[in-house]
Amino acid sequence: MTTFEKIYRQVISKLENELPPGLYYHSTDHTKYVLRMAEFLAEKEGVSGRDLFLLKVAALYHDTGFTVGREDHEETSCSIASEELPGYGLTSEEIKKVCSMILATRLPQQPKNKLEKILADADLEYLGTDKFEKVGELLYKEMAFLQPEMDKEKWHEIEKKFLHNHKYHTKFCRENREPKKSENLEKVKRKLEIIKSDTSR
Repeated sequence: MTTFEKIYRQVISKLENELPPGLYYHSTDHTKYVLRMAEFLAEKEGVSGRDLFLLKVAALYHDTGFTVGREDHEETSCSIASEELPGYGLTSEEIKKVCSMILATRLPQQPKNKLEKILADADLEYLGTDKFEKVGELLYKEMAFLQPEMDKEKWHEIEKKFLHNHKYHTKFCRENREPKKSENLEKVKRKLEIIKSDTSR
């Protein structure tokens, strides 16, 4: 078994057993999806070797902080990675790289280098895809679980603002996800108009 496979097994097991209830979006499936997208974007951006390994490790760990709590979960994820990764032979310099990538997923995203940009985009790639509504529904359920006063109108307002302000960082996502993201923004605006016209009757 490779080092990555060992890390994968440990992290996925941790998420499956320790994530609290109500995380419909920030689930084990989300982590697996971000890992797949990170690998996909790495290929598009010409990342391989040890950098690809570190990127995949960062993708695995990026939401482990949710096993402790929602607040500042990126910093917590970094702490968990820093504690566990020396056991897999990663150097302090490599762990620093992994942490920088994890922190680059924090909102508002401000990635500084290629690896950070890839992970930041992998985390929110779905915004510019046909999966947007389905994934958005999971995030809405999660938000409503935590904030029972959350309704569809408030949620679509959050989505509208988020989509409007969001920027992709990799060339691939700017060229191949941005157009669909714009379409998704228009759909959200239309949903809001329908809700508002219904409530004003």
